[in-house]
Amino acid sequence: MKPEQRFAHPVLDASALGAAPVAVRLLGDDVVLWRDESGTPRAAPDRCPHRGTRLSLGRICAGQIECPYHGWRFDGAGRCVHIPALPDFTPRATHAVAIFGVIEAHGLLWLHLDPEAVLPRFDAETDPKLRKLNVGPYDVATSAPRIVENFLDLAHFGFVHEGWLGDRAHVALDSYRVEPTANGFVATGCRAWQPQSNRLSSEGSWVDYRYELTAPYAAVLTKLPEKQDGYRDEIALFVCPVDEDASRVWFRMALTDHDSSDEQVRTFQHTIFTQDQPVLESQRPRRLPLSGGEVHCAADRSSAAYRRFLGEHGITFGTC
Repeated sequence: MKPEQRFAHPVLDASALGAAPVAVRLLGDDVVLWRDESGTPRAAPDRCPHRGTRLSLGRICAGQIECPYHGWRFDGAGRCVHIPALPDFTPRATHAVAIFGVIEAHGLLWLHLDPEAVLPRFDAETDPKLRKLNVGPYDVATSAPRIVENFLDLAHFGFVHEGWLGDRAHVALDSYRVEPTANGFVATGCRAWQPQSNRLSSEGSWVDYRYELTAPYAAVLTKLPEKQDGYRDEIALFVCPVDEDASRVWFRMALTDHDSSDEQVRTFQHTIFTQDQPVLESQRPRRLPLSGGEVHCAADRSSAAYRRFLGEHGITFGTC
């Protein structure tokens, strides 16, 4: 099993999986999702073992997924339970499909191959004072590591997000600290001048940032605006590594703001990420170089720590 296969990865909004099967793609493989008779999400390779047809083109019958070609049916454990052309035949164990583990959390469905896989940490999820909602998904034509590295980067604010998260008069960075953790690292002492740090901001202010890498393709930032006492934003980045150079992105928001509508919050976050997206999609190579090919400076501490983490843990999907 490759190192990146030992982690759980987000693939779909939980609310998007209803009465019909849904096709997704993870780590270069096609997967079909469906809900069994009890409503439990199930996942399997999107390929019937009989003649290789996409199971996602079929339908769900009493919680079993039916192949659209010859009507073979598979239950939630992957067993073939019915072959219409041979109604009295008991299918062999070799007729089964493999089953992936599915976790429903943070409003998303997560797939994994390792029974011991755990979700990336997001401690704000259990804080009753913070309001939670998701923004996305965004399909982005670049690798998952490029997206995570950008999320961890402060130095682009005054250029990519000018007038929102930064301005060109305040682009110098303090000497922030990066410390390793069991699952990644934490960057503290980060500080940025922001004309509008969140939707409720009416004037510019300094904002303290804390970044934490929680998995190879997931990270969390905490924002503490100086002029909004008691205000705190916790934003998790969850990236699905679809292919080596294609990704799907969600943001899990945990906010002090209970007054803005869901649409207003999503519009603000949408504005920020769609400023990042064309820059991300312009980067070459699309896969993140772990050694050579790009130059660095002291402002890139979090980037250096992230690339080092990927290399030390043998994460190769989306890197070069």
